Amino acid sequence: MFSMTVNDFILTMAGVLLVAGIVIMAIGVIVMLTKVIGKEINVLAEQTTKMAQKGLAEDISGLVGNASSLVESLNQLVRTNAGVAIFLVLVGLVLLGASYAMVSKIITF
Repeated sequence: MFSMTVNDFILTMAGVLLVAGIVIMAIGVIVMLTKVIGKEINVLAEQTTKMAQKGLAEDISGLVGNASSLVESLNQLVRTNAGVAIFLVLVGLVLLGASYAMVSKIITF
């Protein structure tokens, strides 16, 4: 039978938390780099701005209204993706901190 002491169990839990924290934090950074700083969103925003300016120049009010709502939607999309990424990074940091706290409890025994 496999026997484990309390220190071994705590060390195993700390190791799992460490790995989970690193993975979740890496996912958060990847989401931040790919979604928030994505080239497609920037290109779409630039084209929408040009379309709105053309609508203003040619006095097409419907085009301007639709373009401004599209720009607002793009801004909301960027904020949402940034919020998800920041949340994942913070969860990863909390898991890393919990892992460190567990290991520091073992050292004090």
